[in-house]
Amino acid sequence: MTADVATTPRPPRQAPLSRSAGAVRRFGLLVAASLAVIAVGTLLGLAIGSHQVGLRTVVEALVAYDPGVDDHRIVVLSRLPRTVLALVVGLALGMAGTLMQSVTRNPLADPGLLGINAGASAAVVVAIAYLGVTTVQGYVWFAFAGAAAAAVVVYAIGSAHRSAATPVRMALAGAAVSVAVAAVTNAVLLSDERAFNSFRYWAVGSLQGRGLDVTTAVLPFVVVGLAIALLLARPLNAVALGDDVSRAVGATPGLARLGSALAVVLLAGAATAAAGPIGFVGLAAPHIVRGVVGPDHRLLLPGVLVVAPAFLLLADVLGRVAVAPGELQTGIAVAILGGPLFVALVRSRRVAAL
Repeated sequence: MTADVATTPRPPRQAPLSRSAGAVRRFGLLVAASLAVIAVGTLLGLAIGSHQVGLRTVVEALVAYDPGVDDHRIVVLSRLPRTVLALVVGLALGMAGTLMQSVTRNPLADPGLLGINAGASAAVVVAIAYLGVTTVQGYVWFAFAGAAAAAVVVYAIGSAHRSAATPVRMALAGAAVSVAVAAVTNAVLLSDERAFNSFRYWAVGSLQGRGLDVTTAVLPFVVVGLAIALLLARPLNAVALGDDVSRAVGATPGLARLGSALAVVLLAGAATAAAGPIGFVGLAAPHIVRGVVGPDHRLLLPGVLVVAPAFLLLADVLGRVAVAPGELQTGIAVAILGGPLFVALVRSRRVAAL
């Protein structure tokens, strides 16, 4: 009896949130700051553009909309859908990046690592070139199907020959699939000028010109993906300890990874379909939150829900301010804002804590 007790590994306990008062306090400050950024970014996003609208008029358009006033129509019919889409795409990309970094234990992981963007892009190209699809509403479903198909192929390759789907095998499978799919995509684009011209606008990543119907089309997938992600908070904490230790504490690493993969497909696929391949949000947002509250997924995942949309909304507004009265495409603005920030994060010691 004594020997059994001595040889049985003692499961490490997760620190109760009550014992992490400092992390909880920092989490509260982070949420408050992010909500403030979202509120200010929303007002500025509704006011700034090729035609400037005063903040007072913005408020009037929201609380007393008059379709006979041109400024009200600009705010409600054009800029409000863009802002809503920025928030939805931001939280979807942020959560997808968080899951990928946690599951692969790779601090540089993003939705492109497992071929999600490549699969979505290939499906859109095929839809444009061979099926005549020309609208964003049409892209949505093909891009989502392509992202899902790519994820299934990557998982099948990564777990082939009865081997465990380890983070390294999944990352290598994702890279291989991305290269192969990108080659097919480029071949189709080079052979079809019309498809190339239609695809290049979607490929830079943009929130402009998307109506509420685009958000409505992808929102159910985002909601389901977020629900799955939040349910995985405790299993992901166990997976972070390593497969052997996580099994010792009763977790199932394979099930956690499968659930994460499903959530990533739903989140990244829907976001990419709606706005094109936008980078850095899924890469930078988890590091920002992790640097403030630590690696505990019980705080990390809810924190990303507010930081990621604030990050994308801020980048979108800055993209309009920087080259006014024109504007930078959102994907380019995010890269300009997120690039230096991410380099700073990589050079800091906090990345090593993942």
